Amino acid sequence: MINPKRYLLLIVVSFFIGCLKNEQKEIFQETNRVEWSKIENIDLEDLNNDLEPGKLTVDLGVYYPSNLDENFGKVPLNNILESIKAAKEIYAPTGVQINLLWVKTGKINPAYLSLQSNTLPGIPNTEYTNMYEHSQRHPSKLTEKAKDAFESIIEADPDNDRTVYLTVIQDVFYPFMEVSEGRNWVIKSVRTGGLSFPPYTYHSNIPKRIRGIITISNLEREDRLRGTVAHELGHKLINVSHEYKDTDPGHEVYQDGGLMLYGDGEDIPSGEEGRWHLERLKLSPFLYMSNSDGSKEWNPQFIEGGHYYDPIYGNKVVNFDSEPPIDPDW
Repeated sequence: MINPKRYLLLIVVSFFIGCLKNEQKEIFQETNRVEWSKIENIDLEDLNNDLEPGKLTVDLGVYYPSNLDENFGKVPLNNILESIKAAKEIYAPTGVQINLLWVKTGKINPAYLSLQSNTLPGIPNTEYTNMYEHSQRHPSKLTEKAKDAFESIIEADPDNDRTVYLTVIQDVFYPFMEVSEGRNWVIKSVRTGGLSFPPYTYHSNIPKRIRGIITISNLEREDRLRGTVAHELGHKLINVSHEYKDTDPGHEVYQDGGLMLYGDGEDIPSGEEGRWHLERLKLSPFLYMSNSDGSKEWNPQFIEGGHYYDPIYGNKVVNFDSEPPIDPDW
């Protein structure tokens, strides 16, 4: 028979041990955070001279690690700025403007210079649901290392869940499943040039404080320099995959035309024939309008974590059929 006094003592001891562990975890998280400093010789006023009052705006901050490996040269700082300028031009016709808050540098944990974005998927998408429906049922989940990295990189701020953060990371690998042969499936891991960690893929599985993260790993080629930041912002703000008009979404879709395809396109179309890209963009919770007193009037938040069919989009969705990835007579 258990002695009641001894049992009570065990409960008390366990409680204090738990509190101590939580306190140690908080101390670790605080000390593990990167110490960032602004790069002062960047003329933000000049870069933001396109901003106008009364327009929908997205806030953007840039983190540029000071301890990138010597052999890594795919994302010169100037290329980041040029890609942001190009994104401003691409989004200008939509009435959405990009406000560059700051560009900061600091030393990150070298272990975070290479990351696997999400845990390995275990359930492939078959012919019964389309890509977005499947993602709604089986959202991606950050790896613990990626989560720890972004928690250490992104500084605490009241508007964390509304701000987009471009962060240079040397390697970010994104794993997904595809058919190999017959009814067999394999995990394919893509080395990304940019990864937006979009709401339609992760929704509630990504903590709100770090949901604005976008990683940039390659702006070396001319086409990447022009379109990468705008494209990744599209994943985050329009909240769609690689799709355009009659082209249903996929992990890798190479065509010209729309901004959200792999190609030279920059179009952000509207209406049902444009898969509501413009309308979805303007509904993004990352956007706001400035009031005369300087305060920000934000768009409504996601209601169900931000999956493609989140109720904030109303009828601005496409209920497309899924194509069988394997022989239907398997």
